[in-house]
Amino acid sequence: MGNTQLSISGEKFLINGRLTYSELPNSPASTHGLLMNARFIQGVFDDRAQQERFARFGRKTFDPDLHTDELIAALPEWYAHGLRAITVGLQGGGPVFTIEDWSSIDNNPYSADGLSFDPAYEARLHRLLKAADEIGMVVIVSLFYQAQIHRLRDGEAVRNAIKTACGILKKGGYTNVIIEVANEYEIAGFLAYPIISSHQGMAYLIELARESSGGMPTGSSLMGGATNEEVARASDVILIHANNCTRQEYYNMIQKVRGWQMNKPIVCNEDSPCIGMMEVAYKTATSWGYYNNLTKQEPPADWGITEGEDTFFARRMAAGLGIELPPLEEEEQFVLQGFEPHMTVDNKRWIRLASLYPERIDYVEFFRNGELVDLAFNEPFMIRNQTTWIQDAWVMTEEDKEWKAVVHLTDGRSIEKKVTLS
Repeated sequence: MGNTQLSISGEKFLINGRLTYSELPNSPASTHGLLMNARFIQGVFDDRAQQERFARFGRKTFDPDLHTDELIAALPEWYAHGLRAITVGLQGGGPVFTIEDWSSIDNNPYSADGLSFDPAYEARLHRLLKAADEIGMVVIVSLFYQAQIHRLRDGEAVRNAIKTACGILKKGGYTNVIIEVANEYEIAGFLAYPIISSHQGMAYLIELARESSGGMPTGSSLMGGATNEEVARASDVILIHANNCTRQEYYNMIQKVRGWQMNKPIVCNEDSPCIGMMEVAYKTATSWGYYNNLTKQEPPADWGITEGEDTFFARRMAAGLGIELPPLEEEEQFVLQGFEPHMTVDNKRWIRLASLYPERIDYVEFFRNGELVDLAFNEPFMIRNQTTWIQDAWVMTEEDKEWKAVVHLTDGRSIEKKVTLS
């Protein structure tokens, strides 16, 4: 029996028989039973193809064991701000900003037939699950990712891999695990495997994972904004993604799922850095998942609560849960990001304006050396925005001397944030 024993009652989660967050003296009753979470998908990451390319962001080497241990070391700080779950992928996720061909990464613990599991991955997974268990956190273990699934030879290998991974979880006796069979199972990389990419096949795999794990709560996610009733009925936890959704679209998705009257927890375990979406989660009493590509999905990840987006997410989460923190002055509620010393690859930087209250922003102007280069009207406020979770890079040159963001607030005021480069 673990220290953190997760159970489910209707739509609500309990840890050790008590509704989550009910232990916090100032927590609103509407938050009791939620599972606020973050996508730390690279928690057991390695690249056996070209490990040396991840010796970056100020690192001279990439050490997969150190990478996992640094995540473990960061968990208590996140817990103190209210985070109660993280999503970790056995096949990781995509370094969206820096690697074009994700399939060139060999981040896969399964043999081609799915019957064996890499001992190094297993050791990292056990350390992480045990560390989370010790402090009261849940780990959503995602079994398959589209860019690595091709390393399994066929549908039989997929079934074998589920039995293998879930057998490891069962043998570990973990009581703080939720299983996500596949991350966005209908996405292109899975189409060669109908047993994963079809709704009927996924419903079967969810049942297989539940049985093979000894009854651990199980589900699977679709792409942002998508849902499926058959898969939801097969699931113990209804996992949804909200990437590139507006707040209204996210709300409508939750209402659609609730309309099926399944009385199961609804957990968004992937969205974006759009922390304004948390208001929808709190209003609907559903769980929300923060997803920061740059700080948490580009290996080596900086697992701590970094300045800017991470800090503002942590503070907004804490505020919604009744966790009191020292207030920030208004000037501290805005950060012009992308200029952190080591957050660059091939002179590329990802420039954006982070805010504690993005809902109060009308639009943001970005200036380079006094010249307007871009405007952002929606959260997250990024130059060269593509979606809520992707932006194109700015290639820095010696001509980049000063960057400035002029933040136009909805109350008519404006605030400037400036970075001067040496």
